[in-house]
Amino acid sequence: MKLDKLRSALRKRFGDGVEAREDRGSIVLEGQLPSWEARLEAGSRAVGAGSRGVVNDIVADDCAWAASERLDSPRDPGRDEGEKGLEGLSFDVAVIGGGVVGCAVARELAKWRVSTILLEKEEDVAFHASSRNDGMIHDGFAARPGSLKAKFNILGNRLWEALAWELGIEFRRPGSIVLFRNAATQALYPAFAARAAMNHVDGWEYWSPRRVRAEEPNVCDGQHGAFFLPSAGVISPYRATVALAESAVMNGVRVELGTCVKGFEKEGDRIARVRTDRGDFRASVVVNAAGNWADVVASFADDRFFSLHQRRGTDMILDSQAGGLQRHIMAMPSIMQAKSTTKGGGLVTTVEGNILVGPTATELPGRESYATSTSELRTLERHFRINRRLLPSMAITYFAGVRACTWEEDFIIERSRRVANLVHAAGIQSPGLASAPAIAEEVARISLDVLCATMKVSPNASFVAVRDAPLELRRLSLEERAKAVSRNPSYGRIVCRCEEVSEGEIRDAMKSPLPVRSLDAVKRRARPGMGRCHGGFCTPRVMEIVADELGIGIDEVTKKGPGSRIAVGMTKSGLGEGFRG
Repeated sequence: MKLDKLRSALRKRFGDGVEAREDRGSIVLEGQLPSWEARLEAGSRAVGAGSRGVVNDIVADDCAWAASERLDSPRDPGRDEGEKGLEGLSFDVAVIGGGVVGCAVARELAKWRVSTILLEKEEDVAFHASSRNDGMIHDGFAARPGSLKAKFNILGNRLWEALAWELGIEFRRPGSIVLFRNAATQALYPAFAARAAMNHVDGWEYWSPRRVRAEEPNVCDGQHGAFFLPSAGVISPYRATVALAESAVMNGVRVELGTCVKGFEKEGDRIARVRTDRGDFRASVVVNAAGNWADVVASFADDRFFSLHQRRGTDMILDSQAGGLQRHIMAMPSIMQAKSTTKGGGLVTTVEGNILVGPTATELPGRESYATSTSELRTLERHFRINRRLLPSMAITYFAGVRACTWEEDFIIERSRRVANLVHAAGIQSPGLASAPAIAEEVARISLDVLCATMKVSPNASFVAVRDAPLELRRLSLEERAKAVSRNPSYGRIVCRCEEVSEGEIRDAMKSPLPVRSLDAVKRRARPGMGRCHGGFCTPRVMEIVADELGIGIDEVTKKGPGSRIAVGMTKSGLGEGFRG
């Protein structure tokens, strides 16, 4: 009956352009519409039609290319296409995706005596969404009560502090101030408190306008107090992902970068072999943590009961000098956002001292479309009214990320109902970073349950939880710096002036348990080039160090992997030989 009503509504709205059918418990939409906006509307109308999920296969005329996006990895022209390093191997668990969830799952599995491989199609982990977000560990207030987002957000928030200590990365709880812009929003405090209670948020308070001003002297005039959530935290999302992956490798997990999954071979209701561009191998359990490609990976196993749509968010990064002008995360939402699928953005403090402004939320095609637009940047400027001392001129750069959204706007964390050894961790959008440790525990538990049906699984008694934190010169006292330089003079040679990064720190980053092959990979670990000059001063020297550590020519150094060489060759013969190993 619900399907009939949906068909009627779609026909009334779109004519004969859309067909809806039921397939194995999901609603499948097919047809052709003139615009991406119409496609989005059709997908949203299908939610709640009594189905398990929505698969939207409608082609939009103005974005027809999006229907044919391919899952592939960048190819280096110099790489041997015949390389098949994984051919014929066998693993207990294969984790697909090197984002924060995939890396957290791999580390969690390392606590057990099982052979695990993590596959990432790019040249480094944290390449996509896991480095393209604001690093906020959400408190759990905004998630819809009863959703998986709400459940895993709260659990993950509680896990991050101890986990960050084990990983040797910085974690802070500045807390989040949700400002009331007028008397009408102030009157919503009881509703806010009730929602926080339903979600089991760890603490909340009403702050009077005077208390807000005392805590944040630069807050805007005219605010009517705030809803304060002390459990909100911040971390560096890319450093967290790298640390999780490194910890996994240190504990026996095999990580294969630049390796793209191309399909599966099934035997009955099980995946028998994982097909990749570096050879095919056997796996007893497959974890789908493929981010914006998770629905494509599900289709490889004939288990595409959901599809994803992409929501791009743009953030503005302010100079680190702005960090002293604000202590807490701050936002000022409007009543109109009450039924929105996004949180509206705000001003987010960071562990590095910058302030992030945003993000925006724009429904656009493209699983990896990271362009920023003038209109999005103008949208971000509205957040400056929250803090009277912050100015757009403090911006040093912008970046965009793409959220992997299901049509139901919730996570998918479950064992496949059709494929006996497939586990999905899909639809991971905000608060995915906050939720990652809890998602990892659940996915590892499900995976081990699958394995236990065919083999004995025992804890890994040699698991090492604590990862040594890399030295960060800028955080040391003068006395501590002097001791570090006396041990290793390369710590005394500053390469990146903006972020105070030394040669020694860059060389340490190059010795990561994971392969470090590009400037961006170095940047994720040691931050050279992340300051106001964007590497204008330090890039040549970083290139020299990377070339020296890798034993390659300086003209072979890339920004982000294959296809992104920075130099194309020497301008004069006889130069550059000193940069080759």
